[in-house]
Amino acid sequence: MARSLFARAARAARVSLIALAAAGALGGTMALVGCGQQPPSFSNLDITGNTQFGKDFSLPDASGKMRSLADFKGKVVVLFFGYTHCPDVCPTTMAELSQALQQLGPDAAKRVQVLFVSVDPERDSAEILSQYVSAFNPTFIALRPADEAQLKQITKDFRVYYAKVPGNTPGSYTMDHTAASYVFDTTGKLRLFARDGQGVTPWLHDLKILLASND
Repeated sequence: MARSLFARAARAARVSLIALAAAGALGGTMALVGCGQQPPSFSNLDITGNTQFGKDFSLPDASGKMRSLADFKGKVVVLFFGYTHCPDVCPTTMAELSQALQQLGPDAAKRVQVLFVSVDPERDSAEILSQYVSAFNPTFIALRPADEAQLKQITKDFRVYYAKVPGNTPGSYTMDHTAASYVFDTTGKLRLFARDGQGVTPWLHDLKILLASND
């Protein structure tokens, strides 16, 4: 049941993006860094060298294996904080990233790793998280803080806000959280702060730059 619900959410998010593309919102062509050319600027916020944000992490994935940034050396890493009950920002961002990877092509896409960190481990079990991210892209990896202390630590390190918001029925709630991603280059250096809702094109543009810088 959960898997089919996540699959429908992923399809709905992708359909929404396709509609935007048809309207021209995702138009335009981005060039790679060329030899002898001035490197293009990033579409997202360049935070290279900013010491206010975390530089690494250590969290269990859906299988219980501990993951850190070093595990993905040689890849561009996109670190997103969200939760599976999220109605809009999370599925939209996952769909944008999945589409960006498809447009990069299989070889380049293998050099990008998307990590989804749950800010709602109370409801997001390992199984649910695995099904959720797989509905968008089978290469995406979900990370689940083992306890509140671990969640507080990583959100503090990356200056991520999260809070429970009471729902309309007793015991129900949603999560208010920072709607953005952090992007590391292939050497593990934190480079970008990417806000949500910008569409596929900025992702594609910036991922190409970061991948080309290591060619």
